[in-house]
Amino acid sequence: ALAAGLAFVVTKKAKLNNGKTVDTIPGSEQSVPGATESCENSLDDESFDDFPGGPLTVLYGSQTGTSEAFSNQIQEQGHEHGFKVRLIDLEDIETDDHVRDIIYSPEYLDPKTNRVKVVFIVSTYGEGEPTDNALNFFNILKSKLGIATDGPCGMDGVADSSFFEKMDYMVFGLGNKQYEHFNLVGKFFDSALEQLSAKRIVELGIGDDDDDLEGDYESWKSDVLWPTLKAKFVDNDSGTEKCIAEATRASKPNLQYSLKYVPVGNTSSSTNETDLDLIQNSSKFYFNSANCPITVSRELRSSADGGSTLHMEIDVSKVENRYHTADNLAILPVNSSKVVESVATALGFDLDAAFVLDAPLSDSDKKFQLPFPSPCTVADYLGKYCDLVSPPRRSEIKILSNYTTDPVERSNLEFMASKEGKEEYDSQIISSYNGIAKIVSELATSINMSLEEFVSMCPRLQPRYYTISSSSSMYPNSVHVTASITAGKQTDGSDYKGVCTGHLSSLAVGDICRVFVRNSSFRLPSDTSKPVIMIGPGTGIAPMRALLQERSYQKLVEKESIGRNVLYYGCKARHLDYLYESELDAFQKDGILDELHVAFSREQEEKVYVQHLLENNGCDTWNLIDKNGASVFVCGGTRMGHDVVKCLSKIASEFGGLGEDDAKSYFDKLHKEGRFVQELWS
Repeated sequence: ALAAGLAFVVTKKAKLNNGKTVDTIPGSEQSVPGATESCENSLDDESFDDFPGGPLTVLYGSQTGTSEAFSNQIQEQGHEHGFKVRLIDLEDIETDDHVRDIIYSPEYLDPKTNRVKVVFIVSTYGEGEPTDNALNFFNILKSKLGIATDGPCGMDGVADSSFFEKMDYMVFGLGNKQYEHFNLVGKFFDSALEQLSAKRIVELGIGDDDDDLEGDYESWKSDVLWPTLKAKFVDNDSGTEKCIAEATRASKPNLQYSLKYVPVGNTSSSTNETDLDLIQNSSKFYFNSANCPITVSRELRSSADGGSTLHMEIDVSKVENRYHTADNLAILPVNSSKVVESVATALGFDLDAAFVLDAPLSDSDKKFQLPFPSPCTVADYLGKYCDLVSPPRRSEIKILSNYTTDPVERSNLEFMASKEGKEEYDSQIISSYNGIAKIVSELATSINMSLEEFVSMCPRLQPRYYTISSSSSMYPNSVHVTASITAGKQTDGSDYKGVCTGHLSSLAVGDICRVFVRNSSFRLPSDTSKPVIMIGPGTGIAPMRALLQERSYQKLVEKESIGRNVLYYGCKARHLDYLYESELDAFQKDGILDELHVAFSREQEEKVYVQHLLENNGCDTWNLIDKNGASVFVCGGTRMGHDVVKCLSKIASEFGGLGEDDAKSYFDKLHKEGRFVQELWS
């Protein structure tokens, strides 16, 4: 659902070397610094005697960072296990030629077998879709299998069952069992590569973000990945003893960047003028976002409710790429000055100092790509580019432990980072909403690290995506956002707010917000006479409001004949959190909204939800879908989405005579046609 391409288009060159690139949802997809090098850096000045396992290629498909972070760990550990590892962002594999020139690059063919060894670390995003950076490679696989694809013209589109015959591979897939198509992309990669003549090294590894994604990966890496690779490709471990000893002695990770302080006046260069080929793929949004003013910010919920949902309007008149109705707006959050100052004070950073980044001295001859705009001040770096509030991964806590000078604090951090300390990690970090800022300023105050070291390990702030709640026809220069503010109490009694919603709630009219637009899956039928069924409880109302505005524009301005519009909305109680009530009433009075079904879950003893109202109207719903060609749009939480799918399947069975499998196939077909669209979040 949210895996459509970014709104901006960039031209870049494929990276042939160990390109350093980076890529959140708390506890899962978070940002990381660029890839690290293991012991040495270039195959050109090394003998494979130093790497008895030979070369190993890791390709990652990551939406917001986790897959890339996991891939970086393989590269970091490669030398001590006897492998020379290179990382490749799947975004760099755009065409058949890239497969031949990059993946099958001669220096990364195993000299003993003349084959390439590849580990794929891939995430499933949205409703079973590949991540943005993996989409081209996903389409290459489909085209080689003879499956029609809308991939880029650079692919020759010719089916070829032997396309990967010189590849040995293994796949680890990341997903979330709350979503219907759990780990679909990992499963597809694993199956497709085998069908295209690649040889599977080991069975597919699976990680579940609904449980313990990092734990799943750590177990797979330590119990499956390295033992299997070493058993198959390393004759003995004697060749790795030197690097194992070096890895044991090295308590701190290698620096990813060198840093030079510059006069503050040298930080004024425009990020939009930076050559995009000099920017890490996963950081391009820092350079392509636009500064836009807030024009409206108002509360949608009653003060008696205790929570907060904001309606915000953002002036996008100066944004080059125009949005479409119900697209996604990416908002780049900014850390509060309080958080920034707490980190600077704890680590002794001068907020007024300015610096420029370059490759680390050990990698000075390598192509360097910026992870964020540089030069910049320390204040801008901590405020705009560091994820200081989201719970860090256990692997990041492990890195931080290396910089503690107090043995008790080091022991505590090391325990939380271990498998045995998962319960403590969940309690002290996840449940307590403790991010890196809290760790360095309160939990482990003896941490002592340089700015270079901090830049090398601190995860990057990632954009948060909101489905736009306005029509681009009615409001071409203004984007509307409906945002529920995430808030809670930390263990010390202090207030906690989500990284992005906390930022949004602090903005007043006239303040600036950094944004960019990308496509969504919500598109009204091209035939305006077709009916539409919309299901969106809570803030899931956002795209439905946009679609209703668009239907209003079609009818009242363009004088088109529009089909029936049916909306199912849900909230706790009319007087508490009935979002946009007056607007929905107006849509009804104007003849735009034909039916409005509202489930007030707390206004009676037995809770009522949107799926219950949908089931009550089963016959009419089926006729609208099957006989009149209605499109169905669903937005909200994954549990609600699952319940709606079950309800629709039940309706198809009761009123359409379809069995369970046939009902699933029926709605799968509608999904492919763009007539059944879900945007869900866990």
